[in-house]
Amino acid sequence: MVDQTASGFAARKTVTFGDESAVTSNRTASVISILTIFLLWGAFTGSSLLPRFLHAPGPFEGLAELTYTAEAADGSRDDGTITVLVHPVGEDAAAPQVDPGDGWAKNDAFTIGAWRSGLLRVDKNDEKGRDFGHRVIAVNGQEIAPGGEVQTEFGRVGMSPKGTLNFEPAKGWQMEPIWLPPPEAVVSRLAEISSQGYRDSTLWEHLGYSLFRVVVGFALGALVGIPLGYAMGLSGWFRGWFDPIVEFMRPVPPLALIPLVIIWAGIGELGKIILLFLAALWIMAIAARSGVSGVNITKVHAAYSLGASKAQIMRHVIVPNSLPEIFTGARVAMGVCWGTVVAAELVAAEKGAGMMIMVASKFQLTDIVLMGIILIGIIGFGIDMLMRKAERLLVPWKGRS
Repeated sequence: MVDQTASGFAARKTVTFGDESAVTSNRTASVISILTIFLLWGAFTGSSLLPRFLHAPGPFEGLAELTYTAEAADGSRDDGTITVLVHPVGEDAAAPQVDPGDGWAKNDAFTIGAWRSGLLRVDKNDEKGRDFGHRVIAVNGQEIAPGGEVQTEFGRVGMSPKGTLNFEPAKGWQMEPIWLPPPEAVVSRLAEISSQGYRDSTLWEHLGYSLFRVVVGFALGALVGIPLGYAMGLSGWFRGWFDPIVEFMRPVPPLALIPLVIIWAGIGELGKIILLFLAALWIMAIAARSGVSGVNITKVHAAYSLGASKAQIMRHVIVPNSLPEIFTGARVAMGVCWGTVVAAELVAAEKGAGMMIMVASKFQLTDIVLMGIILIGIIGFGIDMLMRKAERLLVPWKGRS
């Protein structure tokens, strides 16, 4: 007896092009891929989960000392020192105490948050201010003019058209938390929302509503799309009648239909289901049509020669041979539905992962946005894995003649 398991049949294959069953995912590569993504995420956000030597260069924080040269109206010059305390964003900090010095260009102290920039009004405490012809002509010994800039070891010093210095500390390569928070911040937010909920609903209610909408919309799309695809693949009349409609609607993104769906079905739950139904309908119809059209004609002739009726050919030849295409289309349609649910929940939704993401984005709560995206991706990946498992159980002949 021939062993046709993954370690038997597939392992002995020598030709892989065009045969999906001959190539399987390497789990070690998958694990390395995921770890690499999290490593890069942690490295470019300064995550505490990684040792510091793995961190990308971060923004400058600490005391920056600069020297400026000022020129008065009478041509006299004097030097002053600028001390800038660059502190972590979100923390309050007081300007350091500095000795004003003996010259007419006094020493100054300022505070600026990391990743931010700030004006350095160095003439405010000088004996000869801007109103008396005072102007800054150099920073750290390098000449500077209105509109120009000087690069220092602490960051960039520019000059506005009116002659005011502007200091922008070096940002490094790391991302600011408001743009990309570290992994531990997202995990912390997940734990918080799991226990306390978000906008009067638990996290599981938000995810449950999104999953319900996607499953119902996909199921209705498959329920209508698969018979439509079979009809188009088996009947020239149905093909001629519906092919222009399907091919016209297929490239139209579901997001473009939102205004029309609101006009037709309102902003309630029905409108969201209809939008997801339309997202899945055309994909499932095309998948079923392709599955029917791709059936090997020799199998049909062989069935006829054995005395099979049209109903038997449909049941034992057409349907089994079209199932691989239908499962592929179902996986694509489910992915599109998951991508559309965020937009569907923009319309007056009170619960849902998409609503949670959009509301959080308005308040720049990037950790909640990332958390929602990751959860949607995990659920979508889980559904895809379940569909692959069902395909292996229900269509074990896929990839075999």
